[in-house]
Parts: sequence; C-alpha cells; structure tokens
Amino acid sequence: MSASGSTGAGTRTDDGRPVALVLRALGLGDLLVSVPALRAVRRGWPDHRVVLAAPEWLRPAVGLVAAVDALLPVAGLDAPLPAPGGTPDVAVNLHGRGPQSHALLDALGPRERVGHAAPGWDGPVWVDDVDERTRWTDVLAHHGVPGDPTDVGLRRPDVPSPAPGAVVVHVGAAYGSRSWPADRFAAVVRELATQGREVVLTGSAAERDRATAIAAEAGLPGPANLAGRTGLAELAALVADAGLLVSVDTGAAHLASAYGTPSVVLFGPAPVSRWGPPPGGPHVVLTDERVRVGDVFAAEPDPALLAVTTDDVLRAAEGLLRP
Repeated sequence: MSASGSTGAGTRTDDGRPVALVLRALGLGDLLVSVPALRAVRRGWPDHRVVLAAPEWLRPAVGLVAAVDALLPVAGLDAPLPAPGGTPDVAVNLHGRGPQSHALLDALGPRERVGHAAPGWDGPVWVDDVDERTRWTDVLAHHGVPGDPTDVGLRRPDVPSPAPGAVVVHVGAAYGSRSWPADRFAAVVRELATQGREVVLTGSAAERDRATAIAAEAGLPGPANLAGRTGLAELAALVADAGLLVSVDTGAAHLASAYGTPSVVLFGPAPVSRWGPPPGGPHVVLTDERVRVGDVFAAEPDPALLAVTTDDVLRAAEGLLRP
C-alpha cells in the first residue's frame, strides 16, 4: 500500500523527483473521466513527478488537468512504453485491467504497481457496470489513496472562445453507432436559430463535410461551421463559455461536465450508468435503454440513439437555456 509522500527507490528525474507513471492511452472522453483519479495520484504521491502516457494529440487537454507534470506520448498499446527518465517508482494502470496494459508497465520494473487485480498486481476486481470516474478512483482508494469521483473540473484554456455564449452543437461521433442522423441535427439547429440563438457546429476535420451538409440544411451561415477549425484548446474554450452544448456521448460532452456547461447528451450504445454526466449538474441525458443493442463499433446508429427525436432534444434544450 502506498504511503503518501514516499519518495521510493526508482530512478529520479533531473529535478530529483521519482516518477509516478500513469497509463491512459485512449481518447478525450477517456482522459476526462480519469481526471478524478489523476488528481488522486497527484495528492497521493506529492513528491513524485506525475507522467501521463497518452496520445500526443491530447497534449492541450492534458495541460488543463492541473495534476500532470509531463506527457509521455504513446499511440495505443502495440509498442513498448519508453521509460520516462529511467525506471518509474510507481506505475498506475488507468488504461484497463490487463493483461496487455499491465504487461507494458511490468516491463519497466516499477517498485509499486497500482491497478486492477491481476497476476503480480494487487487491486480491486474489475466490475463491468460501474461509473468510469468511480472505477478509477476506487483503484486508487484500494491502494490507500482516496479520490473524489465528482472532481472533474478543468483549468480554463488560455485561448478565447470563438463564440462565447453560443449554443454549440457537436455533430461528430467516433463510430456510426453513436452518429445521430444529420437531418435531425439540422432540424434542431434550424429551430434554435429561428429562436434567435447563435448556433455553431463543431466536429473533427474528418467530420467537416457532415457539418457542412447540416449547416446548409439548417440555413446556418458558413462561418458558424467550426468543424475541423478548432484545436482541443479552442474546443475547450468554446464549450466552457457556451450557453448550451448538444452532443452525442463523446469528448465534447465530457468537456461540458468539466466546465459545468449546460448540456443535452444523446446516448446510444454506451450505458449511461458508466459514461453519463456526473449527477447534480445542468445536464440532460436522452436515450431509450430498453432498445439499446450496445455494439459500440457498429456502423449504424444504435436503436437507443435513434429513439431520441428532435422534439426530445428541443424540449431539453429549452429547459436548460437561459431566456
């Protein structure tokens, strides 16, 4: 079990601190639900240099966590992890339950291992239907390092919002199973704009054509389509200062949770109990879990997502938007 403030015996960095290496080589939403656990790591090993092994493209978001000293760029689990300044004193697996992620950290020879139970690893047994923020704080708590799963806040970006106060409609999704139909997005955008709301669209560069088609169908002016035109810092600033976010279950929705921005979040294959917004915030979740198939990697939208209508979204938005 960890002792807070222990300096350990691993190789020290140039500033004399031992390293606590945390593995979370996933996407934006995955990073944001791990923020409470990262904060616990920072408090549990205050004398260590906390290094997060995660994709390079997440660097702007990692800088907003205020619990990580350095990013170790990695692309998934297919290659050995580079040792950040030598053997880490503590290895924290926030990626999964192993065995691949455990093995990558084992190869570095850390003095202390923090993760789920596995051969050579003491920890809690993996439970499927658990809120993701609680899952990872429970791992730290098992090792004597308490955390608060509601501690999801991020530092505000240094860049200004491109559209402060606007309704942000995030039209992208990582997989087809989470992709709400474009014509429904367009109907929502058209109605909100008709009400006099400033509406902007967001998404990745790969989703710009989809956003362009939605903007055209909704009668939205070209400059309102920000898809592919914002980096992570700009997206964070946009969501932080938004009047409302409308999004499927994706990283943008977790940014709204981090900044307390009112949000309407549409769920399909992923269970709300694991990935939904933290309780008590200005967030409305829309789905029909009675018909959920749950195939995250499917090409077609999950029936639970298709059960959400444009009227559902507009009613939820009306309840959250300030007059």
